[in-house]
Amino acid sequence: MSVDLPPSQASSQLIPDWLQRCAENRPQHLAVQSGAVRWSFAELAQQAMRLAEQLAALGVTSGSRVALLAANSPAFVACVHALTRLRAILVPLNTRLSEAELSWQLQDARVSLLLSDAGQAARAERLASNLAPLTHACLRLQPNGSIELDPAPQQGPPAAFTPVLLIDLNAVQAIMYTSGTTGEPKGVLITYGMHWWNAVSSALNLGHHLDDCWLACLPFFHIGGLTIIMRSVIYGITINVHEKFDPLAINRSIFSEGVTIISVVAVMLQRMLEALEQEHPGERYPGHLRCVLLGGGPAPRPLLEACAARGIPVVQTYGLTEACSQAATLSPAEALRKLGSAGRPLPAVQLEIRQDGRRAAPGEAGMIYLKGPTITPGYANRPEATREALQDGWLATGDIGYLDEEGYLYVLDRRSDLIISGGENIYPAEIEAALLSHPAVAEAGVCGQPDPQWGQVPIAFVRLHPDQTTSAEELLAHLQTRLARYKLPRAIHFVAELPRNSSGKLLRRQLPSLLNHAVD
Repeated sequence: MSVDLPPSQASSQLIPDWLQRCAENRPQHLAVQSGAVRWSFAELAQQAMRLAEQLAALGVTSGSRVALLAANSPAFVACVHALTRLRAILVPLNTRLSEAELSWQLQDARVSLLLSDAGQAARAERLASNLAPLTHACLRLQPNGSIELDPAPQQGPPAAFTPVLLIDLNAVQAIMYTSGTTGEPKGVLITYGMHWWNAVSSALNLGHHLDDCWLACLPFFHIGGLTIIMRSVIYGITINVHEKFDPLAINRSIFSEGVTIISVVAVMLQRMLEALEQEHPGERYPGHLRCVLLGGGPAPRPLLEACAARGIPVVQTYGLTEACSQAATLSPAEALRKLGSAGRPLPAVQLEIRQDGRRAAPGEAGMIYLKGPTITPGYANRPEATREALQDGWLATGDIGYLDEEGYLYVLDRRSDLIISGGENIYPAEIEAALLSHPAVAEAGVCGQPDPQWGQVPIAFVRLHPDQTTSAEELLAHLQTRLARYKLPRAIHFVAELPRNSSGKLLRRQLPSLLNHAVD
């Protein structure tokens, strides 16, 4: 089934397949490293071709929508490239969703084949049995290192099967569902051209080294993880794949496996630092780690200051699924001078701040708008949502931020998280950053609570470091020296953990549900 694109996206722009070109130019260079698995680009290309043949035998053709319910693995990487060879469309599924949520996405995306790994096979089988004629097959890594489908196709690939070794930049590569933090998830159309321009723009900003090794611990079913797979073959570099986020394992890879770049969100970086201090008190990361790409929302200033003190090369970035991950990134040279900024727009991206329908002045907060070849052409099966989000090619992100006098972006919050109290705008991230500046606070989350007098008032939820104690009164006294009075939380609740999605982003909409478990 094809995906209809706007007329401006309809013409073809064909370029050589990225993985095939890597297999030709750097056949023996390490492409994928994950535990005992080490595939060169030539071996990865063979794995992708073999898997493409098996998928073709199951009826996958150009335009087929194939869902993948799996954790990070070499098989996931090979599957992405196999679908490219078939011109099929990947629908990566969040393994943390309920079966009801997954069922809804499978139907909404009109998926014809559901693939899974062994860990998700039972769930996938139940989903497929309830959504006939949807079929299910499991990706299994064999002892000899090859990937086989279970059940195996009963016959060989059709006689007409010919792998496609050209990439159409305007073709849809994936349909990625938003995390649903602001309502019903929507399937974002991700094109090959979005990947290409995002990768090129990122390399112009961060630099491109042929010996780079990018550690992938963000889930591949999120755009931050998927883009690592695609950049690795655009750049011709190694990816070090971790099935899940384990700060001790991540740190060991950085020290012993030549990792030069890693993508994380703030809570992950914080846990990496805690693990580093636990195993190597006072030690710094090795010099070959040249970039810690930090996304997932505004980063707490105390975390950034702690990294600066340790010489950790943190590069803040701002992006979203609709922008194919990065939209603005702070270059390494500006990391300390513009501490807290998400940087300037990438070379291929236009960025504006708008307030009440006009361009905002420097320092004035407003909604962030984006435009360029890295921006999605729309949402699958959602023409009204597409028209609402995209106007004259500009994407209304729903995020609030401002540009300083030099054009550097500072992200404040999601518009949906904004608290309006007595006519004043309060940004939860600002209060969270102030709370995190207290040495006892490990994590903080702030949301609005209805109030008959003010409309809304902020309330805070805090997780303390295991060896620390404090009180709500002490924290409020701490905040009074840092925040205006109207921004002070009406209440501070102590909790064991904060709700986050699978990419580590704080789910502020779920914070009120913690009231039943909070210890005041």
